[in-house]
Amino acid sequence: MGESNLNTHVEETKVPNNKQRLDDALNQLDRELKSRDRKQKSRPLGVVVAAAVVIIALVGGIWFLATRDSEEETQAQETSTAPSTTKMPEAKPLAGKRTTPLEDNVKCEYTETGDASRDVPTPKGTDVSAKGTVKVNFATKQGDIEMELDRSLAPCTVNAITDIISAKYYDDTVCHRMTDGGIFVLQCGDPTGKGNGGPGFQFANEYPTDETDEADLQNPAIYPKGSIAMANAGADTNGSQFFINYKDSELPPNYTYFGNLTDKGQKTVDAIAAKGVKDGQPDGEPAEEVRISKATVES
Repeated sequence: MGESNLNTHVEETKVPNNKQRLDDALNQLDRELKSRDRKQKSRPLGVVVAAAVVIIALVGGIWFLATRDSEEETQAQETSTAPSTTKMPEAKPLAGKRTTPLEDNVKCEYTETGDASRDVPTPKGTDVSAKGTVKVNFATKQGDIEMELDRSLAPCTVNAITDIISAKYYDDTVCHRMTDGGIFVLQCGDPTGKGNGGPGFQFANEYPTDETDEADLQNPAIYPKGSIAMANAGADTNGSQFFINYKDSELPPNYTYFGNLTDKGQKTVDAIAAKGVKDGQPDGEPAEEVRISKATVES
């Protein structure tokens, strides 16, 4: 997982005027992060299929991949001097419920990567329950960040997170990142505190990614206030890092939504969010350190 900074990575293309299109994309990103009304914004233009503009919203965390759909579209852009805009689809709130329920038990695959930030056993993936909820708690000096994890949405994720908690992996770790512009998240789960740590294994995305058509994966969805989702470094690279949406956040549906804050947890997170980001920045460490003293599985 990469450093938790908001960056834009671009692969070079072989078509002319790519630099100008990159500048346009960067300017568009800046405007989007500063605006809460993105419905009127146009999608950044101009990267061919052979290249991609990757806007990393949470490195080791949230990625946004904007690519052109076809070579024909790119060629049309190259020959046109008139400005072209594509209206962003209207973001809709995630339902927090699967369209088709899973079987009572599922099989999960956890792939070892060999780069654990702390020792933690790889979870067992056989006969994993896809029913019911699990309450967990992350104790901090600001108060308890209590959550209810939903197996029916993401059984493999809940199975992994509860195993990681039981292994004391999260104890004495900080929530290393907060954003306040465009997306509103508190990111936790890395023992290194730098955003590039993980448990030494990874696993696939679940809801809503696995219910979303590939063509719609770049369209925005609203992760509602209080929802909890997995940070990742691309598709199917989930590990230990997660983020809490302390307000509604518009993101592509590429991040596994696996639970929600309880009222108690929301109260704590609201107090943390009210203090903002360090030095008043839109992206960085929380203004006041958020250290998880102990994480527990409560029920």
